[in-house]
Amino acid sequence: MATRVIGAAGLARDLGRWRDPETDGDERRPHRPAYLALAEAIRLLIHDGRAPLGVALPSERDLAATLGVSRTTITSTYSLLREHGYLISRQGSRSTVALPPSIQHDGARPARGIMALMAQPELPTIDMTYAAMSAPPELHDAYSVALQGIPAYLGTHGMDPVGVLALREALARRYTARGLPTEPDQILVTLGAQHGLRLLLNVLTSPAARVLIDHPSYPNAIEAIRDVGARPIPVPLRPEFPRAGWDLEGLRSTARQTAATLAYLVPDFNNPTGLLLDADGRAELAAIARDTRMTIVVDESMRDLNLSDDEMPPPVAAFAKGSEIITIGSASKSFWGGLRVGWVRTNQALITKLLGIRATVDLGTPVMDQLATVHLLENAEPILDRRRAQLRAQRATLLEAVAEELPDWHIAPGAGGMSVWAQLPSPVSTALAATAPNHGVLLAAGPRFGVQGAFERFIRLPFTHPEADLRLAVKSVAAAYTALTPRAADPLQPLTCY
Repeated sequence: MATRVIGAAGLARDLGRWRDPETDGDERRPHRPAYLALAEAIRLLIHDGRAPLGVALPSERDLAATLGVSRTTITSTYSLLREHGYLISRQGSRSTVALPPSIQHDGARPARGIMALMAQPELPTIDMTYAAMSAPPELHDAYSVALQGIPAYLGTHGMDPVGVLALREALARRYTARGLPTEPDQILVTLGAQHGLRLLLNVLTSPAARVLIDHPSYPNAIEAIRDVGARPIPVPLRPEFPRAGWDLEGLRSTARQTAATLAYLVPDFNNPTGLLLDADGRAELAAIARDTRMTIVVDESMRDLNLSDDEMPPPVAAFAKGSEIITIGSASKSFWGGLRVGWVRTNQALITKLLGIRATVDLGTPVMDQLATVHLLENAEPILDRRRAQLRAQRATLLEAVAEELPDWHIAPGAGGMSVWAQLPSPVSTALAATAPNHGVLLAAGPRFGVQGAFERFIRLPFTHPEADLRLAVKSVAAAYTALTPRAADPLQPLTCY
């Protein structure tokens, strides 16, 4: 297998203004050596997951030409990174990205859940480790209607692994209305989107298979990929460019270089960044799947949570010409996390294979929950309108509180979803999450949303709590951040030449 390589143009784009302001545009009069500034910039990309572990950096000649510096500068940069453990070189091959042994990370085993790592806090806490809303008032009515409809199913054994027809018809109508013609027999009802993903992974992957993912991405999806023995391959997102957050050329290149046959992507309000892929990007994504012969699993769990004024683009599968795009969805984010109803939209042949796997795991989704979901879908718009308005207000409160309490943190809000992805001035996310319970708040550290030790400079902040709780939570986070020791606040000392 050929080593995956970061292109010089892509690396230069992610480096941004890597020079010191005093030296920008003039390498001859540096405040500090250009190679040192460049090495520090590349090191931050490594810690932020923009330069994934095991990936090769561009050749010295290509990067020098792209950045407009001498080749000696690039040679010195790579040598310094190599000296400090950020590059590994083998004779006859390119230098590949690494992390120094002194930095703890675990890219081989599934990460333990955030709650499993935390001691029970002594103080009452605000739990910011989850992004989910409480149930709407209409949920009670939905189950009342379901109870009236349940007698029609009591004469059967009640175990339907495909899903009740009424729900599959309702879902097919919604897909068709969104520009993706769908028949009920193209729908498999599951116990949530995560359940659907796990069934798909069992059918479509094998041990050691490579699965491309957004980076950052949903932690439970990353763990599911690892649990089946597959390897998640990160393709970095760019939250600072909301209109171009997906590096589609990088995705295409990675698919070719790794020979990945499967990808798991969240183009509808990526969790945790809230980014939304536009229609042109979706068309390109479908083309990449065809050109590379890769199947893409698109997670639409957040699809209903558009918090911008822009219209939603068509489903990614609407741009497919065959079966290259599989869609999974869920009622959990739209309505209630306790409503464990999800679905897979794909072709009948694959549904048959999924049913064969499902029989070894469970025998179907509870009928009452399915009937309640039918009622919610038929009355969705007024419910969703209120929930979106609530999320907009809560997001505004969160952003205002962060600006007041943590003014040196940077947040680029996405177009929707339930969380923002906050960039910290220093790579202290894990230390902050460990300290936060002592100040009355639980946090999910940035590395939970990535692989290979990435995202120590980031943390996810959900805005699903009431506004008063969000203000209190941010004050608690600020207190925890202030309490970090100087060592924790600046764990990466500047690279030094000896």
